[in-house]
Amino acid sequence: MSYASANGRDRAGANEKAAPLWNPYVAGMLLGLTLLASLLTLGAGLGASGGIARFGAELESWVAPAHVAASDYFGAWGTNPLSYYLVFMFVGVFFGGLISAVLARRIDIKVERGAAVSSKYRLTLALIGGVLAGYAARIAGGCTSGQALTGGAMLLTGSLIFMGCVFAGGYAAAYFVRRQWND
Repeated sequence: MSYASANGRDRAGANEKAAPLWNPYVAGMLLGLTLLASLLTLGAGLGASGGIARFGAELESWVAPAHVAASDYFGAWGTNPLSYYLVFMFVGVFFGGLISAVLARRIDIKVERGAAVSSKYRLTLALIGGVLAGYAARIAGGCTSGQALTGGAMLLTGSLIFMGCVFAGGYAAAYFVRRQWND
């Protein structure tokens, strides 16, 4: 027996039906309440890049602790860069999402790609894009989730302009990459 995945394609070998997707309005309201709880309890919003950067500092300190301590960027975090709320938020989001996907029977390990592109090429582009986005997020002082969720919730002009540019950039880029996804 097979069941349909979120994109409507059958997944062979599966014997249970995936749980239905949540209503996006309910999910959005819960995300908003999570942001509100974060602002009220921590005095700070949501984001991910700060946690990932601190994991990088920790990993580098295993190899070159003196270099990390002397770094203007990583050194400011002290000897235990993992002692920060965004690290715990990042870990919780990762494992919470994984557990949710497993419980909803929506785990399907594969490389999402169009017919015109190989898996190796797709993974290479994803790695390059991820590294560039992560680096840019640290230069900008935060990631898109921090800008969109936290800055947008506070109606910060820069965050609203940023989100407009993200959507415009996405539409502009779609013109150039859509042929890779056509069958």
